[in-house]
Formats: sequence, structure tokens, C-alpha cells
Amino acid sequence: MITVEDLRKEYGGFVAVDGSTFSVDSGEVFGVVGPNGAGKTTTLKTLAGLVEPTSGTVSVAGRAADDPEMRRNLGFLPEESPLYEEMTANSYLEFFADLYDVPDDVAAERITEALDRLDLEHRERRIGDMSKGMKRKVAIARSLVNDPDVLIYDEPASGLDPLTTNYIIEFTEQLAEQGKTIVFSAHNLYHVESICDRVIVMNHGEIIARGTLDEIRREHGSTEYHVYTDVELDAAEPAGDERYESVVGDMDAVEALRSQAAALGGSVVDIQTRDPSLEDIFLDIAGETPEQASEGERDRTVEAET
Repeated sequence: MITVEDLRKEYGGFVAVDGSTFSVDSGEVFGVVGPNGAGKTTTLKTLAGLVEPTSGTVSVAGRAADDPEMRRNLGFLPEESPLYEEMTANSYLEFFADLYDVPDDVAAERITEALDRLDLEHRERRIGDMSKGMKRKVAIARSLVNDPDVLIYDEPASGLDPLTTNYIIEFTEQLAEQGKTIVFSAHNLYHVESICDRVIVMNHGEIIARGTLDEIRREHGSTEYHVYTDVELDAAEPAGDERYESVVGDMDAVEALRSQAAALGGSVVDIQTRDPSLEDIFLDIAGETPEQASEGERDRTVEAET
């Protein structure tokens, strides 16, 4: 459905994306994560045909990304999505449906269905009088008026309260269940982890990790075993209720702790396995979470794009 080959984008002397290659299968939710300035937004805008590559090729739904016909099968939601604030939600969506040559009766049905599913009330209220969460729902509905097969969502829940954020994440899951192909970027790595089939991790314009979450964990993460004993062992920490916790990295070490406890007249009373989260892995391979990224690097990217 989406194929990217050796994508490179330069703004003057600044390299925003450097040699990215990846593909997205039909019906897949594909995550693009990284700190600010990593090249995520440039990548997504290139997929949407809004940024011309310096070199490399991009194909979306069988067409080049700069092919106007491709955009008829695409829904794009940028991180910042200015709306026509003098319009109501209904009139705004009807306007965009008309731009896509969607028949009036079909447009009315799609708009009503999308706003119902997004639980958006006050559809005749001026968009300028709406809350940020309501505006975001209108922008998401706009991405659906042409019933696209491919959706590109850049930070769909950016700046929203937790309740609205969870609602939008759940809605994105529903779209995936309907067979939409979704490329999804978010700073909240828990959301990416919860809905994405595969992920690429970007930093300084390059892809530094890729695959399913299990594949990324196997390659870049390590499982921890939290072993609880009823006697204190070397380097163990008190864990309450006369228990002591030791953290080791493999089963051989677990068995060694079991032997040490037995030698002291005690035993292992519990073992808990903990796999690294995507954020844990990100901290390890990129050195920072997306939220901790350098604002200076982000500003340089935004300035270059402008």
C-alpha cells in the first residue's frame, strides 16, 4: 500500500530525512516515532504529497505521492490543523466533500456517521467557538469525507486532555478494524505501543529501529526477572512483608538466586517477568523520550520546512 525507497529530504544544508526505506501493508497500523527534529513530520508530509523529496521514491496506494489522483484516496491529519473558524462543523465538512466531488447524499451520510462515531455535538456551532478537542474531531472527520483507504495521522491527539485523547485513540483503532491503512505518529509511546502493528524509530533523520514491537524488544531490549525471596540476599532490596527483591537478566541468574536463598534457609517466593516498554527501548537507543527532545533541533526543522 505504501512503499518508501531511500527517501532523503534536505532544506538547504539541513538534512531532515536521510535514506529512509520502509513499506506499509494494506490494513496495517504503522507507527513513526522519534524525538522532535527526528524527521517524522517531514516523512509524513512527503507521504501525503505535501513535501517533494530531494531524492528517493514514495508510492502510496499504487501511485506516486505527488500524483493528484493519489490524494483522492488519502486522508491526512497534520499535527497543527487550522480550520475555517467562521464555518460550522457541518458546513465545513460539506465544503471539503464538495472538493472531493462526493455526491451530496453520500456526503451527508458520511458526515453524520463520522460525527456520530466521534461523539461530536453542537454541529451547527461556529468552529471558532469550539474547544480544541472538538476542533480535532472535526479535523479527523474531514480526513474521512472522501472515504480514503490510506490515513496519515500526525499526532492526532496532540495537546488534548486524557479523556479526549483516549477517545481519539480508540477511534483510530476502529478505523484500522475497518481495513484502513494508517500511518500514525505520536509522542505518547504508550498509544503507539497499544495500536501499531509495526513501528519505525527515527532519530536525526535516520531510521534506527524497525519491526513489530516484539522484534524491536528482541533486538534492542532485554527482559528483566524480578525475584522475591524470604531471606535477604546480596544486592537485594526490601520489598515489604519480609520479602526482598533482586533484579536479574536471565534464568541462570534466577537459579543462582534460588540456590543462594536455599543456602540461607530461605526460598524464592515469587518471580515476575517484565518486558521493556517502547519508551524504555527508546531511552536506550535514542537517549531521550520524544518529550525530552531538543526544542532547538525541532525549531530548526520547522524553520527549514517553512
